[in-house]
Amino acid sequence: MRDTSPPLPLLPLVLANAACMMAMNAFIALLGPLARTLGLAEWQAGASVTVAGVLWFLLARRWGRLSDRLGRKHAIVTGIAGFALSCLGLAAGVHWALLAVPGTWISFLLLLAGRGAIGAFYAAVPAAANAMIADRTPVERRTAAMATLGASSAIGLVLGPSLAGWLVGGGLVLPLYAMAGLAVLALAVALTGLRGGHVHAPGGVLPVRMGDPRLRIPIVVAFVAMGSVAIAQICVGFYAMDRWGLSREHAGRVAGHALTAVGVALIAAQMGVRRLRWPPRVLIGRGAGLAMLGFLAAGFTAASWQLIASYFVMALGMGLVFPAFAAMAANAVAAHEQGAAAGAVSAAQGVGMVLGPLLGALLYGIAPAVPFLVGAALLALVALWVGGARDRSVAATADESA
Repeated sequence: MRDTSPPLPLLPLVLANAACMMAMNAFIALLGPLARTLGLAEWQAGASVTVAGVLWFLLARRWGRLSDRLGRKHAIVTGIAGFALSCLGLAAGVHWALLAVPGTWISFLLLLAGRGAIGAFYAAVPAAANAMIADRTPVERRTAAMATLGASSAIGLVLGPSLAGWLVGGGLVLPLYAMAGLAVLALAVALTGLRGGHVHAPGGVLPVRMGDPRLRIPIVVAFVAMGSVAIAQICVGFYAMDRWGLSREHAGRVAGHALTAVGVALIAAQMGVRRLRWPPRVLIGRGAGLAMLGFLAAGFTAASWQLIASYFVMALGMGLVFPAFAAMAANAVAAHEQGAAAGAVSAAQGVGMVLGPLLGALLYGIAPAVPFLVGAALLALVALWVGGARDRSVAATADESA
């Protein structure tokens, strides 16, 4: 069934997603101080971040299928409402733990439950939002629209930790309550700003599978792209300490500058996609090639500024890749499959988010440069594979059959 809703106003979707991403990523800046204050081990702190990716992976496809059956706005609003309640629950739980000092394991379980719920409910937003864009945006404008949504995620990635760092002067709990406030703001924007999006899946149609051949390229690219980003994130602080013998504080500043450069480059690249008008296959091939150069450079840097510059180049390439695989997936399926397809691609990103840090840590144990070289090799394979593959977009056929 074709969605007959009016053209999609992107601003409410962009604002709601940016607010959610700010709330989700603000926690990362608080993780170290929280872990030390609550007496958590490093692996417990890491697990509280990983669990969000695990739940995202497990539930993204379910949220996508729900949006196919009940409507995009319904899925987005339900997901953000649960996300807001989860942020509030996490803030209240941490507040209580800081006052009552219940013990390490109870504090750990509180963080695990709160972050898990946050990841589980946020999974609805990218799946249903990309499906809504696919429903109501012409094929030639889908990549640009998805790049705008991706830029809002990058804005949240940059501003969330900055906001937390600014508010932490008022105590560790204040930024957590601010996260919940941002989530409530996102909910208000989604409720009042989103309209329509009611594409229903016809009865008796089998759901899109992760192994669907139409989605093979975007799913593999989503996994490799997110996994490579996670490898770079997990290694940057350790690399700065081990490569140049920096102190923890100096290495932390270098890592912060590198990750800020990543956010800025992602925003710039994804906004630039709106003007390039390259098809998804070309964006993936060229973006993966550019990101590969950044990974290679990172493995052989001789100074901290070179590491920051290499991370900027990585992110420029990734900024071309991320909206492209989302658009490729949307172009490959029919209208009633958009939610399931977006959910499958989002699930692949969740797998990369979970496995990337584990792989990065294992490879780093071999030698500091190895994770970057492996990331470069994976991206080179993607560039060669997608660049040499036939464009599988079948949007016109899908629209006709719908």
